[in-house]
Amino acid sequence: MNQNPVIRLRAIEPEDLDVLYRIENDRSLWNVGATNVPYSRYTLHDYVATSSDDIYADRQVRLVIENAEGETVGMADVVHFEPQHMRAEVGIVIIDAFRRRGYARLALVDLCQYALDVLHLHQLYAVIDAGNEAAIGLFRQAGFQEQARLKDWLSEGHSFHDALLMQRFL
Repeated sequence: MNQNPVIRLRAIEPEDLDVLYRIENDRSLWNVGATNVPYSRYTLHDYVATSSDDIYADRQVRLVIENAEGETVGMADVVHFEPQHMRAEVGIVIIDAFRRRGYARLALVDLCQYALDVLHLHQLYAVIDAGNEAAIGLFRQAGFQEQARLKDWLSEGHSFHDALLMQRFL
């Protein structure tokens, strides 16, 4: 296991459609986000084709996380951008085969720096399942602090999970 992996955040390209399709249609991730229906390849292709990569126009930016070998290891999102308040929500997904190698930690550090240096945001926040200890630890390591516990915030079928609102000022 590489203790010091190297990553690169880059814009989504049409060639990323298969990875995007797998991530967006991974039902195990649906309970941690706003997605609860499968996305078609057509819809995702249209998203990639029409995204301006301008956070002011799209109110979001989605980036691919690559390792030193150029393999796609995950995706990083800055969504729910509020320009008036200079804040946005952040999310990271690492593909199963690449988890627990330090990629998420590096991607979150780079994403925070990008949000500060390029997007000039004042704060980032994340909504994390209260039972997801790995994600909570990841965000704490990156300087995020728990600000609120949201009761029954996330739905998984007929059960509900509390979520933590975690925030970092940049």
